[in-house]
This record gives sequence, structure tokens and C-alpha cells, in this order.
Amino acid sequence: MREFFESLGLMAQRAVDTTGQMVIMLAQSIYYVFVPPYKFRNVFKQMEFVGVRSLFVVILTGSFTGMVLAMQSYDALKRFGAESLVGPTVALSMARELGPVLTALMVTGRAGSAMATELGTMRVTEQIDALYTMGVNPVKHLISPRIIAGVSMMPLLSIVTDFVGVLGGYFVGVKLLGINPGVYIGRTVDYVNIDDIMYGLTKSFFFGIIIALVASFEGFHTKGGAEGVGRAATNAVVMGCVLILVTDYILTSLMF
Repeated sequence: MREFFESLGLMAQRAVDTTGQMVIMLAQSIYYVFVPPYKFRNVFKQMEFVGVRSLFVVILTGSFTGMVLAMQSYDALKRFGAESLVGPTVALSMARELGPVLTALMVTGRAGSAMATELGTMRVTEQIDALYTMGVNPVKHLISPRIIAGVSMMPLLSIVTDFVGVLGGYFVGVKLLGINPGVYIGRTVDYVNIDDIMYGLTKSFFFGIIIALVASFEGFHTKGGAEGVGRAATNAVVMGCVLILVTDYILTSLMF
């Protein structure tokens, strides 16, 4: 029994230590964003990596999610004679919940793991130590651009996911299931407003911080050579996905 409580206490201690270190890293990253010199090239490089290179997987995920959602909601709403509400159901689900969450999960798997691997490799090959030696701040040079990229690109990617999801739902609902296109679009416009879209973009803002911060933290504190790099990438994806889902619940409870 004593060993159980000791292990439980050690787990709690590690969780508190990790949380504190991540908060400190985030505060330092935000601070160095406003401290010259400004390395716009690093920022644009990370924005291209997080945003542009994630477009394909985001478009694929969003379109098929919208199509499946339209098919499932049609089957359910048909039992109540409310097939005309398929459009609003798809649009609201994508804008409020599925768009930002699925985008964040896919970007975590694609970009988050790559960030952790890159920084972890730099750590185990002593490149980060070399930056300290040359008088370059690694947080400003490596972490801040990734935080900016995550915060700025995630809302844009969520908009793309929402758009292709709605298009996919329209294709299935109108072209395959035979819903009147005027009714489909009209009901969607009636029930969906700008607040619903802003709720999803607000979530994406926080998800972007989580993805970049967790991946950067795991990579920056990598230990153990090649095995440690793989472990850092795995931890970044797992922890990032869990925090995204937990944060999603918290934000949803606050917004609605």
C-alpha cells in the first residue's frame, strides 16, 4: 500500500513539474516574440510547415467527415420527418466541434510529431547546446516561431476543414440523398450564424498553442539518444491529443 501511494505521489509531482516547465516555456516564448531581432524567416518557415503542408490531410479529413455526417444525420432525421435539417446539422457540427477538433488531432499527428522529432534530434546531437555557446537563445530561435505558427495556422486550417466538410455534406445530401438544394442551403443559412464559427475558431486558437507547446517541450527536453527521440515524438502526439480533448470539453462547457 505504501509503495502505491509513493508511486502516486511521484506521478503527481512529475505532472506538476511538467506543467510548471511548460507554462514557463510558453511565457518565455511569448516574451521573446516581442524582443528584437525579429526572425521572420523562421516564422514563415514554420507557418508553411504547419499550415500549407497540412492542407491535404485536412481537406481529406474534412470532406469525408462532412459526407459521413450528412449520411448519418439523414438516416436519423428521416425517422422524424426532418430531412431538411441535415444541412444545419452538418454545418453546426463542423463549425462548433468536428472542424477544430479533427483538424487539431490531424495536425498533432503530422506536424506535432515532426516538431518533437526535429527538436529532439537537435537536443541529442547537441545542436541546442551549440546555440547556447554561440549566444543564441534557443527558445527565441526554435520555440517562439513554432508557437506563432500554431496559433496563426490552426484557425485557418479549421476554416478549410469547415468549408470542405460543408461541401461534402452538400454533395451527399443533395446529389446522393435527393434533398432539395434550396431547402438545404436555406435551412443552413437560417440556423448557422457567425457566433458558431467564432466558437470553433476560438477553440482552434487554443489548440494551436497546445500542439506547438507540447511538441516543442517534448523535443526540447529529449534524453536518451535515438530511443529518446522516438519516445519524445510519441509523447508529443499522445499528450497533445489528450490535452486537445480535455481543453475541448472545458471550452465547450464555458461557451455553451
